[in-house]
Amino acid sequence: MDKKTKQCIEMLRQLVSDVQGAPYPGDDIKHELYSIWYEHAQRAAVTCFEFLDENFPEESKDVTKKIDKLFN
Repeated sequence: MDKKTKQCIEMLRQLVSDVQGAPYPGDDIKHELYSIWYEHAQRAAVTCFEFLDENFPEESKDVTKKIDKLFN
């Protein structure tokens, strides 16, 4: 396994971990706690997307085409 693949796997594991730890924004969870989690998860997601776009550009183009087809 090459370095980029290992790095991608680690970032995706972190993203999944962040999403799995999501607090449910209800009466018993304060809005501030949810906001902190949400910002953290968003940063992890953006990092993953940027890495994927930079290192796997062809796959990104294929995904974009498929998304475009869904909305046509």
